[in-house]
Amino acid sequence: MIIQDDFSLSGSDAKLIIGDITSDDKNPNTPIVLFIHGFKGFKDWGAHNLVARYFASNGYRYIKFNLSHSGVSADNPKDVTDLETFASNTISKELFDINAVLDFIEKAYGKETEINLIGHSRGGGLAIIEAANDLRINKLITWSAISSFDSLWKKEQEVEWKKAGKIFVSNARTKEQMPLNVTLLEDLEKNAETLNIIEAAKRINIPWLIIQGDDDVNVPFEHAQKLADANPNSRLIKIEGANHVYGTSHPYESETLPPLLFKVCEKCITFLGE
Repeated sequence: MIIQDDFSLSGSDAKLIIGDITSDDKNPNTPIVLFIHGFKGFKDWGAHNLVARYFASNGYRYIKFNLSHSGVSADNPKDVTDLETFASNTISKELFDINAVLDFIEKAYGKETEINLIGHSRGGGLAIIEAANDLRINKLITWSAISSFDSLWKKEQEVEWKKAGKIFVSNARTKEQMPLNVTLLEDLEKNAETLNIIEAAKRINIPWLIIQGDDDVNVPFEHAQKLADANPNSRLIKIEGANHVYGTSHPYESETLPPLLFKVCEKCITFLGE
């Protein structure tokens, strides 16, 4: 039987990290897949719970969580509503959270447990940096990953951002304007070397699967190509006709995975089993 257990941890700035663990109770000692969501994403977005069940039914313990500054509160787990917290997020805070979750996993399941990372979009960029620096990671998978953190806004916005102290990004679904404080930009500039995704990609020395749709308007295919070029040992798989979220939407009402996302999951299981 597939079961889901919840957990919570203290994350960056002592904000809460809320997560869940999906597993098959018949196979208690299984390798772990840790999923990192993207910008404006969260652990219960779209078909993420169906993905978790798919991995659990294929012999993995699937762990996903909300980054502490994702803007998704415990009271409203299905949307980004805490815009003040969302605005004060930085990449360094997100990396702090990922380390906190990895520490939790190590404590709960022991140092010998196999841990594989999957990161989507901005979470893919985070996963690359984590995998380049953390020996606990066995394999890396990125879905629609960005190749640089500043690709999420326009370069010409930065002058205004520094002047005004914040910029606004649009939530495509709700049309809401979501604030980003200048601390995000300052953190990137201050830690430019550490937070350079391409440089981190060059240092990945574990098996790495790069998955990218060729119909992604959010993160164009060239990002995946740049990552693959930076690390000749990686493997790039193009998903024909796939958008940024592989045919999912939020809320996602179907009981089955969208065909393109199912294809992605199949390729991941094959890769992890090699």
